[in-house]
Amino acid sequence: MKRRDVFKNGAVAASIIPIVGCASDDAGLAGERASDNWLQLSKGERGLPDRKETVHYDVAVLGGGIAGICAAVSAARNGAKTVLVQDRPVLGGNASSEMRVHLNGVTHLRPDNKAERETGIIEELLLHNRFNNKQESWPVWDHLLYDFVISEPNLELMLNTQATEAVMNGNTIVVAKCWQLTTETEITIKAKQFIDCSGDGLLAATAGAFYRTGREGKKEFGEKYAPDEPDGWQMGATLLMHSEDMGEPMPFTAPSWAIPYDAEKSNPKRKFNGFHNGLWWMEVGSDGDIIAEQEIIRDKLMAYSYGVWDYIKNSGQIPGAENHALTWVQSLPGKRESRRFIGDYILKEGDLLNHKHFEDAVGYGGWSLDEHCWGGIENLEDPPSYFHYHFHKVYEIPYRSLYSKNIANLSFAGRNISQTHIALSSSRLMATCATMGLAVGTGAAMCVQRKCNPRDIATHHINELQEQLLRDDAFIPHRPAHDPKDLARKADLIAASATVSGDPKLLTDGVSRDFEGVEHGWESHGLPAEVIMEWEEPVKLSKVEIKCDTNVKRNIMMRKDSKVSFNFWNDVPTELLKSLDVEARINGKWVKVGSNDDNRRRLIKFDFDQVRASGVRINLKETYGAKNAKLFEVRCYAS
Repeated sequence: MKRRDVFKNGAVAASIIPIVGCASDDAGLAGERASDNWLQLSKGERGLPDRKETVHYDVAVLGGGIAGICAAVSAARNGAKTVLVQDRPVLGGNASSEMRVHLNGVTHLRPDNKAERETGIIEELLLHNRFNNKQESWPVWDHLLYDFVISEPNLELMLNTQATEAVMNGNTIVVAKCWQLTTETEITIKAKQFIDCSGDGLLAATAGAFYRTGREGKKEFGEKYAPDEPDGWQMGATLLMHSEDMGEPMPFTAPSWAIPYDAEKSNPKRKFNGFHNGLWWMEVGSDGDIIAEQEIIRDKLMAYSYGVWDYIKNSGQIPGAENHALTWVQSLPGKRESRRFIGDYILKEGDLLNHKHFEDAVGYGGWSLDEHCWGGIENLEDPPSYFHYHFHKVYEIPYRSLYSKNIANLSFAGRNISQTHIALSSSRLMATCATMGLAVGTGAAMCVQRKCNPRDIATHHINELQEQLLRDDAFIPHRPAHDPKDLARKADLIAASATVSGDPKLLTDGVSRDFEGVEHGWESHGLPAEVIMEWEEPVKLSKVEIKCDTNVKRNIMMRKDSKVSFNFWNDVPTELLKSLDVEARINGKWVKVGSNDDNRRRLIKFDFDQVRASGVRINLKETYGAKNAKLFEVRCYAS
């Protein structure tokens, strides 16, 4: 919801309609409205509440987790009128204050455990948090996500709203029927493109999209880490806890419904290190309908969690637990797996392990193959996770895995994409899902512009999609940018002031980070510093776009332990440029066309009235602490 519409959006307002007769067929999700006997005292009238609304958008994104946020924002920024529908009161999904899961992705590539951090919209979100949430509060993080979304001018937000049913015209979704719990409103969303980022994928399922659940057997895709035969097991959901040292002994008595933890039967890999921040292995899975069983699973998790806490507090086996007391217990289980929808390509174990190159690559991952124990805490004998494989470099994710095989205008991002159970064990990480969201949101906007569907983008326009993603600060491994509209690539001279490393000519090589040991940027020797681009013949110029350094080899997500180490940082990256300006040489004179003394983004954009310029000069003034400034890309455009 836009800021200006907070108090007048129809989805959150109710009106009264005078009773003129009984409409016996006016039943909806709230029940039979003809029997609603409402006396509105301020008007002295009896009537029926009018709580039905129809709205129109270009793109509808279902699910407001990290993938959904990235999909919605990218669609809106690329010109599509977009709505983001979230069934909770907060955004963020598993990363929200309701669940507080670290926003991991390519967090620890072996052998040095360095990151290969995801950029684009997810980078903006993490930096937004580092600037505005130094206290690292989870509820504040929720509201920063809210701020980020509602500040986007082409994007509307519906919270506490779930898409419950797709209305079809052949193999095309024309309507998503939604229910907003807080306002008892039935909302009909008509859109041209639909993106299901909800995890469970209810809208996609009701549309008739092909999907599967459970584990594939070894033979189907030749997966060595799959079970011998297919079965129904899906990775479990978790309830986390948080405790604090209160400085004095804090007694604990387990509730009557707690299930005692049997330490003697437990695998030794079920460890209690950092117990005060929760134990991810307190989970329950399913070999059946994990969605239908969700309330049962939640009740079990509550019982198991309090049983584990009873063991921590009262067994005498956990050092330091005596003075700890619970300060927060998760109530909504954080899910890992349910429906996996079928696209034109099913991503599988071998694609990840062999680092298969896809011509339609749009995202990437690199978390370990981390298949959690079947049964979860109900299978204590096995280790909590089978860390099958630790990646040394990233793998690619193809666009063909991000849209439906049989529903024409339906895309996915998140854990519900077209992949096997084993592939999911790595790709389910939220920052990895963010790369998918950025891709499908951009793709959906292209579909609207070109009046086509995602398969057409994959078949005929994948180069344009990749180019737009790269311009928007996505990273696609082994796919450098070569935008023909970028005037910087046509510059006759690229030079810079004193240099510590790199070459200023690398600023147009199409790769916006140092990657796999190869340098792709230029670093100044001290500050201030400058980069100059010149053309023999003047060019029309109205945009300069710069990608600066934020040290993507170091993680900046919020953690419960506020960790600072060689690969974690809990503040604004010191390498980020804070102050710079841009000049254009017009008729032989340098004229300032843009400045920014409070930069907070890796992708820095300057838009100005078009000029004819024979050169551009970027003056780098200050970082957030680093003594040198480093750039990875400079682009220039006429419009």
